[in-house]
Order: sequence, then C-alpha cells, then structure tokens
Amino acid sequence: MRIGEAARASGVSARSLRYYEDEGLIVPGRCGNGYRDYCGFTVDRVLVIRSLLESGLPVRLIRDVLPHHADGPSAELLDEVRSYRDRLAARIAELSARQAALDAYLRTARPADR
Repeated sequence: MRIGEAARASGVSARSLRYYEDEGLIVPGRCGNGYRDYCGFTVDRVLVIRSLLESGLPVRLIRDVLPHHADGPSAELLDEVRSYRDRLAARIAELSARQAALDAYLRTARPADR
C-alpha cells in the first residue's frame, strides 16, 4: 500500500511514517517508480512504535526494543528501560515539589493594593 493508505491504516501521518523510516524504525519496500510500499507487517510495527512512544520511551530505546519485540527484550534492555523510568520518576518528584511550593506561595500571597 502507498504511504497515504498506510497512514490511514496505522492512524499516523505520512510525515510520521517518513520520520520512522529516517530513524530506522521501519523499512518500507519500494515500487519500481520509487514510491514507498507498505505491507501489513510494517503497519503493525507502526502500531507498536506508537504504543511505545505513548508509553514515554524515547526513539533511541524504541530502536533497541523493536528487534526483540516478538521474542521479548533482553535483561540489559529491561535494565535500561527501568533506568529511564527511574529518571522520569525523579524528574516528576522534582516537578511535584516545585508545584507544591508554588501552591503554598499562592495560598498565602495577597495581591498588592493599587
């Protein structure tokens, strides 16, 4: 199928499909005229990519996860994903503390009289 059909079938834009190809996440076939040719396997792979992106994994990790998706990730890869998750948790905690400090300030702050 051509890129527009693959975009509709996968629910992503043609631009996203080109980006995934540029990043080495998918490798569509090519027609004799040079147009991209997407098969059902590639569309299924795009759905997996979207799921992984929505879970917060960066493209760098997705590139490592995809080759092992069918047979399961290695222990090393799982450790890397856990490490990424832990860094996110630390960042969330930091942002939550900042939010709490701003909330406390707003509870006690009074607008200046003019």
